[in-house]
Amino acid sequence: MKESLMSRSLLPPVSTTAVLVLASGLVACSVGPDFTPPAAPKAESYLAPGETSGKETVQGRIVGDWWRLFHASQLNRVVTRALAGSPSLENARARLAQAQDQLQAVDGRLYPQATGSAGAQRERINMAAYGLSGSTPVFNLYSLGPAVSYDFDLFGGNRRLVEQGAAQVAAAGYQLDGAYLVLTGAVVEQALTIASLRAQIQAVEAILDDDEKNLSLVRTARSLGSATDVDVLHTQSQLASDKTLLPPLEQRLAEARHALAGLVGDLPADFQVPDFDLSMFTLPEPVPVSLPSELVHQRPDILAAEADLHAASAAIGVAEARQYPSLTLTADLTQAAFFPGKLWNVAASTASAGFGLSGSLFDGGTLSAERKAAEDAYRASQANYRQVVIESFTQTADLLQALGHDREELAAQEAALAIAEKSLELTRISYSAGNVGVLQVLDAERQSEEARLGRIKAQARRQEDAARLMLAMGGGWNPVRDKTPG
Repeated sequence: MKESLMSRSLLPPVSTTAVLVLASGLVACSVGPDFTPPAAPKAESYLAPGETSGKETVQGRIVGDWWRLFHASQLNRVVTRALAGSPSLENARARLAQAQDQLQAVDGRLYPQATGSAGAQRERINMAAYGLSGSTPVFNLYSLGPAVSYDFDLFGGNRRLVEQGAAQVAAAGYQLDGAYLVLTGAVVEQALTIASLRAQIQAVEAILDDDEKNLSLVRTARSLGSATDVDVLHTQSQLASDKTLLPPLEQRLAEARHALAGLVGDLPADFQVPDFDLSMFTLPEPVPVSLPSELVHQRPDILAAEADLHAASAAIGVAEARQYPSLTLTADLTQAAFFPGKLWNVAASTASAGFGLSGSLFDGGTLSAERKAAEDAYRASQANYRQVVIESFTQTADLLQALGHDREELAAQEAALAIAEKSLELTRISYSAGNVGVLQVLDAERQSEEARLGRIKAQARRQEDAARLMLAMGGGWNPVRDKTPG
């Protein structure tokens, strides 16, 4: 192919150097605000002045495997299985991987972009368009070659996109931490619920045993003439009433077992739920409590809100950079020939290189409105961050107070149970001696029953609130996230 068929459009060396010097001077410029993490609250306590939790002791951070503080081997095994098989945790891992891949895709914009093309076309030149007469035959034209382009990112739009993507990866990582805490917390809660319901069912079964004994006692007394048919009916009524307590507890126990199977990623029929017992769970005294200023660096929801705030800040820079011109270097090398076999001839080569400067002249206010929208989104993220912090401190304060009250309630319930059981014993002796009637026996039994169930519920509530406080403290860092590929 003749050289006249080709064209070489290369910038003069001096102009190229001038443009490169200008670009290098601007390439470090990134418009928009530089993100500064919010300062931690200066509070010295979670509680209001005058409030006490009983034992609010600062001991440092809770370990990652926070549930092991209960010293329950069966619980440890179930949590481990849940971490391996939970669909919710797998969902969070996949979302983190997605964010990491999206960041890698955005990061690629900072580098030169190379493409290749190949084509074949059939043409005929219209000589009249050039003021010439005659016609040319139809011919084939084959082309092949690479092209390279590079955006100098003069005002940092692409760099802000990378910054935004990195913040989104961080947010997804903290959301995985949060999913880890939610999952482990739900497993512990269901285990404690199962233990509590089993204890309540055992208590009700013991009560029904007592009711049967009372009925036998009254029937004996009636046969001896010291009790009436009314006394027998009252005792039978008490037995029938107490029997109604059992089915709802058994239903709730079945639901808790099914829920636990779902948390470990199994169907109810495929998972054998351990027989958790309240005596298996031992709490640390006191529960570890971190300083208020450290809470914002431990709770995944606060850290995720901070990462979202960072992403919103970077988005302002992205929107602002669109308002300024962009400078792009382009270069291509093309082989073109009438026959495929001639493509590799030196004479078939054509090359071009150049710079392009482009920017908006009029957009009807679109770009400025986009920047304002990004600023509005940032303010919304600021408000959301503050709200998450406030709710976190409120939750922690509530649970610290709850633990103190739980301790008091459990002590009161144990004292009430001891008194009720002694009263029931003495009332039964008095009934056998004929000093009191059956209604007094039933009343004493009712008080004993309520005290027994009250103690079980108070014991379970104390353990549940302790678990919730460990979660409110952040529950330590998630070892699962650190193993996520990518």
